Parts: sequence; C-alpha cells; structure tokens
Amino acid sequence: MATLSDVARKAGVTAATVSNVLRNRGKVGAETRERVLAAVRELKYRPNLTARALAEGKPSTIALIVSSIANPFYPEFALAVERAVRKLGYFLLVCNTNDDPAQEKAYLDAVGGSLANGVLVMNADFVQIDELVHLRERGVPVVLCMWEKPDQPPPLPSVAVDFHRAGILAAEHLIALGHRRIGAVVGSERTGNHIWRYRGFVEALARAGIEHRDEDVIFGHDTIDEGRSAAHTLLARVPDLSAIFVSNDLPALGVLQAAAEMGLAVPQQLSVIGITDIQLAHQVRPALTTVAVPSEEAAQQAVEMIMQLMKDEGAPAPLLRETAQPRLVVRASTGRLLTSSTRS
Repeated sequence: MATLSDVARKAGVTAATVSNVLRNRGKVGAETRERVLAAVRELKYRPNLTARALAEGKPSTIALIVSSIANPFYPEFALAVERAVRKLGYFLLVCNTNDDPAQEKAYLDAVGGSLANGVLVMNADFVQIDELVHLRERGVPVVLCMWEKPDQPPPLPSVAVDFHRAGILAAEHLIALGHRRIGAVVGSERTGNHIWRYRGFVEALARAGIEHRDEDVIFGHDTIDEGRSAAHTLLARVPDLSAIFVSNDLPALGVLQAAAEMGLAVPQQLSVIGITDIQLAHQVRPALTTVAVPSEEAAQQAVEMIMQLMKDEGAPAPLLRETAQPRLVVRASTGRLLTSSTRS
C-alpha cells in the first residue's frame, strides 16, 4: 500500500506539499498540483485518516448519539446529518445507545476522547445532560438536536423544534373534521419528551371546549407494538372514540394495526393522526395523516452549530436555534366524523 512519502518521491515534492494538495491547503502551483494528483492516481494512494487524526490531534469525524437505531426516524435524521458533514469533509459516526444510560456514557467517553471532533446528541428521554455538560467542559463541542422545549433551553447549544405546536396542529385538524371524542396515545412516559406534544394537543381541545379525561389517554413507549397495544386498551376502555391523536408516527402505525385487527375502518370509523412524517407514514395503507417536523433543517442547523463551535474554540456558544414551524400533512387516515360510524 502506497504511503504519503511514496507519493512525494514519485511527484518529486515534499510530503508537506502532497498533504497540502490533498487537503486543498497552502499555495501550490497548478503544474505541481497536477503532478501530485497524477502520482496519487498511479500509486492508488489512500490517505490514512487515523494517522492524520493522531498527527493533528483532531479526528475528521462527527459523532451522532441516538437512542434506538430501530426507530426509522433516527436513520432518516442520520442520513441528513451525514450529507451535511460530508460536504464539509467530515465523516459521521453513529452511536446507538439502545436507551441504555451505561452504553451512552461509554460512547461519550470514547468519542469525547479521540474518536470525534464534535458530538451531536439526539434529544430523547435517555439523555444525561450532566454527562454532556462534563463532556463540553473537557473541551468537546456538543450540540443537542431536536430539543422539544424552545421556551426552556438546556445548558447546552441546541437546535429546537416546536413539538408543542405540532400537538396543537394535530388537535385542530381533528376538531375541524368534527371529532369531539378524541383519545390519545403518547409514545413516552408522562414525564417523557412527548409530553410537550400531548400538552399542545390538550390545550387545543380545551380552547375548543372539548373535554379530555384521564381515561382518554395512554402513556407508553415509542414503538409500533406499544402503539398497537395501547390502541387495543384505549378502544376497549373508551369505545365511543372517533379519533386518536398519537404523539409520534411509529406508535401511530401500531394504532392503524389495532384498528384493522378490531375491524374498524380508517378513517370512516376511526381517524388517526401522528407527528413527525417518517417515510413509512406515506408508504403504509391507509397513508398516515401526520404533522411533519423540519428534521432536514434541524440536521443542517445542528451541523452548522457544531462546526461553529469547533472553529471558534473558546468563543461564546449560541444557546438555541429554532427550526421552521411544523406543518400538517393530510393523508388517508383522517376524515370527517360520520354520524353513522358510531360503534357499540
């Protein structure tokens, strides 16, 4: 395997000149540059990124910490981040914690040491803010992605999405369709992240004068199976519901499964709405009505913020950037309330 020195000898230049050409740095004449590139092609030289990182003390990698790679939203978000960092000459290292605090800490210790130049963290229930603050205090740039409480910024640079507004939009859509008996399936515990989406939903119902009781909601986890189980329980407990608000698309797909298993036509007998707009939302049948959040924009902003922190070491960090507002995406899973659809 050819080395940097081999390329330098072949091109008749110094190793520093080869490095400058490959990294597009310094002033190198056009003729010299072409001679170096010709030697690179002929010798099939590939840079040793690990050696470069050790030499410079700065790896060319950005880490993204996610709670569960099994949730389709995270790979979709990671792809958006990967596109953004590659344009800037960096590679993305995705670290999946499986909702395990110990595994999360192990990743943070590793990437904060020498594996990554900066760390992006998907905001989820598992996040240990204190650990992230300690990481930043050790000089590692840290940015939280998809923070759900824009009016309550955390003690770290963050990109926020107004999920509270998303809950309001979902409720207003169902209300406009004539629904008044509306249940809720929340993909987190009562104190988890999805509570802000649920609060927006409840506040919109209250403004419309619609009663929402404790028995009308089930809290759980952000999975299809949890959504399916919750819907079975909720519809057995409150059989006159005509619509269900779900705090995320993944459990909303489970609610659609439960409706099919119970013989309920969607949306004629039961309307279902989610939040996020993952790709599966438009691929299932019936296609899922949802409130789309600007995840692509959030990924781009997070990358811009982490790059700013990496570039301006010691400079005051921006505390919060907020994305554009969520937007309603109407598909086939919601419809007007039909008086003849009342279930016994």
